[in-house]
Amino acid sequence: MFNFTALTFLFSMGLLLFGGLLSFVLHKRPGLSIAIGFGSSFVSVLGILTAGLRVLISAETLDVSLPWRLLGNPLMLSVSSLSAFFLIVIAVTVLAVSVFSISYVTEYITKHNIGVLGLLFNLFVFSMAALVASDSTLMFIFFWEMMSLASYFLVMYDHNNPTVRRAGFIYVVMTHIGTAFIVAAFMLMFKETGSFSFSDYAAVGPDFPAKLKTVIFLLVTVGFGTKAGIIPLHVWLPKAHPAAPSNVSAVMSGVMLKTAIYGFLKVVLEGMGGGPVWWGVVILIIGTVSALLGVLYALMEQDIKSLLAYSSVENIGIILMGLGCALVFTGTGSNILAAVALTAALLHILNHAIFKGLLFLGAGAVHFSTHTRDLEQLGGLLKRMPWTGFFFLIGAISISGLPPFNGFVSEWLTFQSVILLGAGENQLVVRILGPLCGAILALTGALAAACFVKAFGIQFLALPRSKSAEKAGEVPVTMRLGMGMLALLCFLIGVLPAFVIRLLSPVTLKLTGAETVHFLGGLGWLSVFSPGMKTAVSPAVLLVILAVSGFLIYLAVRAAGPGGSVRVDETWNCGMVLTPKMEYTATSFSKPIRIIFRLLFQPKGVVEKEYDLAPYFPNRIKYHSSIKPVFEDAIYRPVTSLIIKIADKIRLLQSGSIHLYLSYIFITLVILLVFTR
Repeated sequence: MFNFTALTFLFSMGLLLFGGLLSFVLHKRPGLSIAIGFGSSFVSVLGILTAGLRVLISAETLDVSLPWRLLGNPLMLSVSSLSAFFLIVIAVTVLAVSVFSISYVTEYITKHNIGVLGLLFNLFVFSMAALVASDSTLMFIFFWEMMSLASYFLVMYDHNNPTVRRAGFIYVVMTHIGTAFIVAAFMLMFKETGSFSFSDYAAVGPDFPAKLKTVIFLLVTVGFGTKAGIIPLHVWLPKAHPAAPSNVSAVMSGVMLKTAIYGFLKVVLEGMGGGPVWWGVVILIIGTVSALLGVLYALMEQDIKSLLAYSSVENIGIILMGLGCALVFTGTGSNILAAVALTAALLHILNHAIFKGLLFLGAGAVHFSTHTRDLEQLGGLLKRMPWTGFFFLIGAISISGLPPFNGFVSEWLTFQSVILLGAGENQLVVRILGPLCGAILALTGALAAACFVKAFGIQFLALPRSKSAEKAGEVPVTMRLGMGMLALLCFLIGVLPAFVIRLLSPVTLKLTGAETVHFLGGLGWLSVFSPGMKTAVSPAVLLVILAVSGFLIYLAVRAAGPGGSVRVDETWNCGMVLTPKMEYTATSFSKPIRIIFRLLFQPKGVVEKEYDLAPYFPNRIKYHSSIKPVFEDAIYRPVTSLIIKIADKIRLLQSGSIHLYLSYIFITLVILLVFTR
């Protein structure tokens, strides 16, 4: 259909390109360049959001033929219900980030070309939207590469910093390793069907030979898993996010990682119709391990953006747990339970985009005001940045999976999905794995809460630990507005999730054969049924209970004080003056976890002492702690060393002799002639 929705989508995509180019052209007028670059992205994603909602509500596919051909194949944009959902995820996040960026990027005006940032940001958003609307694998790979390169240059924006350059190098290498696996999977599908079209794959994919389907499944798991940041393919993620500007980090973590989930769903569930139960078990185990290790490593971080990056690994793990359950239920023919699990995964995709985007914007606001990301240098910011602190707190509660915010609903549905694996007539391994993964998910949730108590408390509470924190002030209004938009969505989706879940019905119907309306009730009740089991929750009712409980506690506290009032005084400290040195630090807060999981972290501590008169009068004591980079040491460094050794051997072929090079060419031609014969 080519109608108002198609025109809106095409206009929005064109405006992204035009706005980015105009922002680049006007780079010598930075204020105008910023306004045009991020103003155009704001207007564009409004149009994309409108188009996505119209497609999702109508449950129809939007097909738009383009006037070009690639390798003789017609190019077409196709926005299905699945694509529309991911367009909404992109648009919602970028909408708030665009508003936030108008003030945030002004700190780069004197450092770098601001027009390049506007151009790359718009290209980044354009490539993600075009990626999820691609009708063929050729277009998918083209826009996948555009997205990867745009994000690479955005990571490298502060290229004068050697740490940033190293992070960019690791990112671009890892992302292209993943791309090689994806291309291999697409070529196998092309060989089997003779077509590059996703719609053709959906028609014949379920009938692929079992061995071929398994190979494709393994290839896309590694390929898309690299971009998603699953353990142990995550090493680029905690390096790239801190290197990129915070508005870019919000989009990379909130949206770009989810394009990998989209690709996985497009190939495995939509293209091949799922597979055997063990596929779901593999994804469930990968998700469980990623969730637990991601939050554990997040707890160890002192750089707030590195902490948030590892937390993205955790939340990708939670999403994969839902997808793993959906694949298991699809393999056993339990369509309604598969819809529950898929809804949990899709809802967490949206929720994570919102609250992780909010947290990265909050971290960017703190860095904008204090010029540091080191938690040990912060503290006391709540009095100086009350709005930023309030919005960051909402994000912290949301990501911890606590009511009444959005993270609670999707994590609750994920819990139900995992627990349902232990019910019914599933295989024994699955029935054992379900409760085990549920217990690990519960542990992950508790550790996530501890992690964000640390992230919020060390930054915003107690006394400032540095002059930069002491002199901090609230950020400009557009930055607060961008954070406020996402904070409001955290609350609205948390209290009224039924609207979003109902919108997901066309997606779950197409991928699992069942709609989400099966577990929606009145007054916002979510109900999950299975043989011998029924659970239900209403976020709206929980909100009322929390509000009433809070009011009763307030009345009790007021009544307990003399004369119905409470006396507030300074913290007693044995007569000594309170100083920031007496506070809990980020390192000391996480030390108990580091001790409990010491076999994983293999921590090392070094104490340095300076004496006025040794050994009795120390003047200064420093404690340095570190953990062992297990995956880098066990996997990546040995592989890198092997590649370097092989490269050194191959370098012997470069003798500098033109006769030898002509011999290489001759031998290659002979081999090719023999092969073609």
